[in-house]
Amino acid sequence: MLSRRAVITGAASSLLAAPIVGASFAQASDDDPYPLPKFDYGKLPEAFRPAVVDYSGRQWPGTIIVDTQARQLYLVLQGGKAIRWGCAVGRDGFRWAGLADVGRKVMWPRWTPPKEMIARSPEKAKWANGMPGGPENPLGARALYLFQNGNDTLYRIHGTTEPLSIGKNASSGCIRMVNQDVVELYRRVPIGSRVVVLAEGV
Repeated sequence: MLSRRAVITGAASSLLAAPIVGASFAQASDDDPYPLPKFDYGKLPEAFRPAVVDYSGRQWPGTIIVDTQARQLYLVLQGGKAIRWGCAVGRDGFRWAGLADVGRKVMWPRWTPPKEMIARSPEKAKWANGMPGGPENPLGARALYLFQNGNDTLYRIHGTTEPLSIGKNASSGCIRMVNQDVVELYRRVPIGSRVVVLAEGV
């Protein structure tokens, strides 16, 4: 299990510097079948709005870092910078941490609830064979599938139909982002990118 201290060297000095730019980086895609409505980032606390921040950690450019405790996701850039986005993480008992790679990328992904989720929420049984992608799908506009040693972990970084859950412990273990933000992350990272999900409170 990875610790925040192991990756965020010197804690505040590495990733939590003051924002340099605060804005949505998302760009429209001509082949997107469901254009996204504008999202009002003023509804989120500033810490969960997109920003470029200083980065002095040891991860290579192109690495995705999820700070579970702070509920923030970073994409390391060249030149000592990173893009920071807010995210939602798993509820108590559902959080996951570790190293993974982006093994698959899907635009407007299909959602198939696991058997364990259906057992907890029987109303989801109607989607046991999968819910088609689209604006009502809980995986949102994009999904990055996290793999370990070539195997699907069943955890995802994905969009959401509940953008106001960003900054909270709200999911069943996956990492949620505002749809516009996950579109931008999807655009920037190729399959094979390293993902570092930090353990909370370690």
